[in-house]
Amino acid sequence: MTAKQPSVKKYIVKLSGDERERLNALIQKGKAPARQLLKARILLKTDASAAGDAWSDSHIASALDTSIDTISRTRQQLVEEGLDAALIRKHSPNSARKRIFDGAAEAKLIALACSPPPKGRKRWTLTLLETAVVELNIVDRASDNTIGRTLKKTHSSRISRSNGSSPRRPTPPS
Repeated sequence: MTAKQPSVKKYIVKLSGDERERLNALIQKGKAPARQLLKARILLKTDASAAGDAWSDSHIASALDTSIDTISRTRQQLVEEGLDAALIRKHSPNSARKRIFDGAAEAKLIALACSPPPKGRKRWTLTLLETAVVELNIVDRASDNTIGRTLKKTHSSRISRSNGSSPRRPTPPS
């Protein structure tokens, strides 16, 4: 068997003085998201310039309790796309779910929730609203949970809770 040879790093990080200062300031403030702070620490440890530490990936992985893949991806992003791309997480427009209620549909839902309830009912429930928004072609489909979140977000309190209590009435002290 042959011994495993260490691979040559394809992406070598050499930070400028300004970049090092920016990363150090980011870490010292400690107000950034944890992922961003981790990537800043990785970049400072992988820095192969005269002022850098130039640690090995395995040494960084054990010191920062992260994976070698994360270190190599961070290094690659810095070299290919720059410091901001390496620090800030990209959000894919395809990964997020599309909103069920856009502005117009949300307004129609609120108007419906504020309107008189169906005959035989004292007030709207989430289940009744769920059925009504589909019947009135406001949206194709919606769960009572989605309707509740939408109304909560818009501070609409015209519906009853699932336990039958009104959201405006405080619960009696025990």
